[in-house]
Amino acid sequence: MKRREFLTLVGSTTVAWPLSVHAQKPAKLPTIGFLGAGSRSSWSSWTNAFVDRLHELGWIDNKTVTIEYRWAEGRSDRYAEIAAEFVRLKVDVIVTVGSAVLAAKQATSTIPIIFAIAVDPIGTGMVSSLARPSGNVTGLSNQTTEMAGERVQLLLEMLPDLQRLAVIANVGYSGSIKEIAEVQAAAKTSGLDVKVLEIQRAEDIAPAFAKLNGAAQALYVCGDALINANQARINTLALGARLPTMHPFREFLATGGLVSYGANNADLFRRAGDFVDKIFKGAKPADLPVEQPTKFELVINRTTARALSLTIPDAFLLRADEVIE
Repeated sequence: MKRREFLTLVGSTTVAWPLSVHAQKPAKLPTIGFLGAGSRSSWSSWTNAFVDRLHELGWIDNKTVTIEYRWAEGRSDRYAEIAAEFVRLKVDVIVTVGSAVLAAKQATSTIPIIFAIAVDPIGTGMVSSLARPSGNVTGLSNQTTEMAGERVQLLLEMLPDLQRLAVIANVGYSGSIKEIAEVQAAAKTSGLDVKVLEIQRAEDIAPAFAKLNGAAQALYVCGDALINANQARINTLALGARLPTMHPFREFLATGGLVSYGANNADLFRRAGDFVDKIFKGAKPADLPVEQPTKFELVINRTTARALSLTIPDAFLLRADEVIE
């Protein structure tokens, strides 16, 4: 081979290598932006349910899909910042809950947004219709507000002498405002006095309990991201004040809550995985109706009952889906 022909061959090969390597570069995996309104630890059972369902559908983290987790730790001021980050990362879908949906919706009108839990998706402006959501948002409603009256009745069954009820809620969250109204309406019908402990930050919790000063016989807890992130603190203070607690989520009983009644949120997060699967396969959020819970559960923490020296009626225990010993 002549020297000129050899140099020409080497030169052409050198140019071809980068092109070949570039052509073989793996395609970007579909990416989920997971905006956790609470903390990683308090959401673990929900996150696990979501990931497990994705696995069943063939979406394996770091193999067939990428999941970018961000945690707001109960701080609503973090929602917009995280949503904006997801837009910059060009995620393919955002999964979140509650009022964080509105921050995500404000950040993007094109990236699909799936809410695993929402209290009032129409009233808060997440969707225009449950059957035809329109826009880029859809998901699952947990109906927690609609069940407020039932929770009050369950408290009365468990505590027949109940006359004074306290309600702790994040009044900066519109869903909690609506739930407070439902609790007050149910309490009025049953002749109960209600005192509302208003909080908007974690620092408000202890002073709210201090102001209670024995003016209640039980505590109704309105669920939201702030409450969720501080459930252990709330249950500890309630136990110290000798207050039986009613919660919307069974997860709150792990930190000393007494009783919960509501939708199975782990199941809702699991079903959120189905929404993501449909989006990745070409469905549009506007064509996916908002779904309702199908699993509800009454759970009682008997260990907490003993700590409160509280005897729960046998008939009430028999109604429970689970009794934690």
